[in-house]
Amino acid sequence: MYFRQKKSGNHTYLQIVQSHRQEGQPRQRVIATLGRLDELTQGGQLESLLASGARFAPGAMLLNAFERGELTSVGKISIGPGLVFERLWQQTGIATVLHELAKGRRHGFSLERAVFLTVVHRLCCAGSDRAADKWRQTVRIEEAQEISLHQLYRAMAWLGEDLSDQADKTPFAPRCTKDLIEERLFEWRRDLFTSLDLVFFDTTSIYFEGEGGETIGQHGHSKDSRPDLKQMVVGAVLDSAGRPLLCELWPGNTTDVKTLVPIVTRLQKRFAVANVCIVADRGMISRQIIEEIEAQGWFYILGARMRTVEVRDEVLSRGGRYQVVHAKGESSKDPSPLKVKEVDVGGRRYIVCLNDDQAKKDAADRQAILEGLRQKLAQGDKALVGNKGYRKYLTGGGAGFAIDEEKVKSEARFDGKWVLRTNTSLSTPEVALKYKELWQVEDIFRSMKSILETRPIYHKCDDTIRGHVFCSFLALVLRKALMDQLAQRGDILEWADIVRDLNGLEEIQVDQDNKRFLLRSQTTGVCSKVFQAVGVALPPTVRSASPREITST
Repeated sequence: MYFRQKKSGNHTYLQIVQSHRQEGQPRQRVIATLGRLDELTQGGQLESLLASGARFAPGAMLLNAFERGELTSVGKISIGPGLVFERLWQQTGIATVLHELAKGRRHGFSLERAVFLTVVHRLCCAGSDRAADKWRQTVRIEEAQEISLHQLYRAMAWLGEDLSDQADKTPFAPRCTKDLIEERLFEWRRDLFTSLDLVFFDTTSIYFEGEGGETIGQHGHSKDSRPDLKQMVVGAVLDSAGRPLLCELWPGNTTDVKTLVPIVTRLQKRFAVANVCIVADRGMISRQIIEEIEAQGWFYILGARMRTVEVRDEVLSRGGRYQVVHAKGESSKDPSPLKVKEVDVGGRRYIVCLNDDQAKKDAADRQAILEGLRQKLAQGDKALVGNKGYRKYLTGGGAGFAIDEEKVKSEARFDGKWVLRTNTSLSTPEVALKYKELWQVEDIFRSMKSILETRPIYHKCDDTIRGHVFCSFLALVLRKALMDQLAQRGDILEWADIVRDLNGLEEIQVDQDNKRFLLRSQTTGVCSKVFQAVGVALPPTVRSASPREITST
């Protein structure tokens, strides 16, 4: 039941209305008309009525007293992250797998709870394990309030701990506890996997501000433009639906092209995959790697290096009509759809992809560079030769620098284009769309880079570093699960909004009559949609605090 204002003539009346269903349809009926709203308000009758009814709703009375400033908050704690991610932790099987693997280990604390605390912290605000230790005081994570920083470190070491069986190790990393977790998670949700025939693979680098462990931290090609610092290389494999399957960690001086074949070979053994199609970016690929892949009998969809002689002179120079392709759910009215055409060079199959909007952007960016270059040349600025963006468009030397118009024309051939090489029997549009899905891997890595903003990393041992990174991987598993469940409901939400609104859901502790109560704040933004997506009920607006909850604040 609820109050409703009903306008009649020049007056507004206050009614009590009850909702009910009639023949399966929602209906409302008026229980009572209380009188004219202006008269009820002026005479104080409405306030008296509400006060009288409130005696039968102590929760409402408590809220009203708090809003009037008659009760003082003695503490508050964020509850949204713990409730939502706890449900996903259970749904994905991670909780069960960790409990099973930790069985019999005498650590004196819950390894599963320590890992969960670290994972939720990565999802909500990232940071180091020291930061997680402080953050836990501001959020309710069941059975995690008593876990110490030292115990968090021990949990990380357990995740990265070497196993006695090293039969499936890679040339770059040992087999450790986190590998068992990945394999058991795969078994847990095997029915959810459509296939592992198609896998996406990509890498990123994370630099250290310290020594970077015993062997992991090494100087190498830095994707963060920090060659002065030691780094590690992190690789991830996703299944055909974009779900994180496994992650690997290598010393920072390991090149991308050395990781692909060992990773896929090990993947086949670990997950009993007979056939595999690899989708990877051009940074992973060399002629030798392609030869190795073909020797293994694997299928592939690989980004080709645009400026190799074969692609530049043979593939891009071939004529042919482009056909427009659309991914599932994309509109045929898209002003800049993907265009593709197939080219055969010496029995090798290439797919040329073109996006008109990207082509316009590439042309505009080049024009901006050329305008800046012309200004520098007019000024006689010799420093311009040190600028890579300028230098590639120059010809001559000394005082005779000039813009290389042939180079400009040559570069325009690449505008908005990328080239794929494949040995699959998939149609031309299918190849292009499968490669386009690799972008979701890159999105995963952007998320990982954000989640991995944990510098400085205080761990000094390789095993704790591996565990530290694996917690970020588990965070990505939960994030993907949540976004999938939201998408199933038709909700496409920004991650920043999700985190903000979950963190903003709080329980406030107040005292009344020598009793402690918890008042839940109102949901804001996308919070309700997130709770509905994962199937978690919101706590009551007002409830009594348990002894454990009182002491935890």
